[in-house]
Amino acid sequence: MSTMSKTCIISGASRGIGRSIAIALSNRQDITNFIIVSRTEDGLQETAQLMNPTKNVVYYAMDLTDYEAVQELIETVGERYGSIDYLLNVAGYAEPKSLLETSVENWEMTYKVNVHSIFFLTKEVVRFMKKTGGKILNVASTAGSSPRPGWLAYSSSKAAIISMSQTLSDELSEYGILVYCISPGRCATELRRALAPDEDQSTIMQPEHVAEIVDNLLSDNGICLDGQDITVRKQMTKVSSSK
Repeated sequence: MSTMSKTCIISGASRGIGRSIAIALSNRQDITNFIIVSRTEDGLQETAQLMNPTKNVVYYAMDLTDYEAVQELIETVGERYGSIDYLLNVAGYAEPKSLLETSVENWEMTYKVNVHSIFFLTKEVVRFMKKTGGKILNVASTAGSSPRPGWLAYSSSKAAIISMSQTLSDELSEYGILVYCISPGRCATELRRALAPDEDQSTIMQPEHVAEIVDNLLSDNGICLDGQDITVRKQMTKVSSSK
């Protein structure tokens, strides 16, 4: 397969950061085939329409916590395109609750989406990627590396992603696979809007800013940045009060 005809899988591409990443990467010359995945078909259709029309974009609306479905998807993609060169694990779930308010169902759903789906996708993709090398990028959060009272399930699941990324960076290096992990801070997404409805989203980081960082990481400029927890945040402007 030509080095200019690479294949990229992006989860959580129906909105927010995942959508912005898909749009940004579709303008790269080296990636021809895009497989975008999410639960929401309407959102995926809209993302596909916003991507570079010269690229081959295929979308799958599916439950990424279903291991058998993930196996079938990756098998189909690997056989159809011959290689899988990029995997971006962006899909996420959040319903912040304090310890005593967190139900078992909340805890399990958070880990199924934020941790288990990354394990499922990465395991199946590496079966193909180890033959050719490639790049994997996981989206964690600054909540995974600092205390977040009232966000126990979410913050601990993101900490798990950071740890997984660091371990896999070492484990998969023998195959020529680079593993990156980014931890965005406050970002203007639909999820953030639901969590902080009174926040002025024009004052915080935008999904396009994160997508730009990801595009840069997955280029040759990303050398020596794999295996690290890379914080991506917009510094808040301090307003000094007059005396």
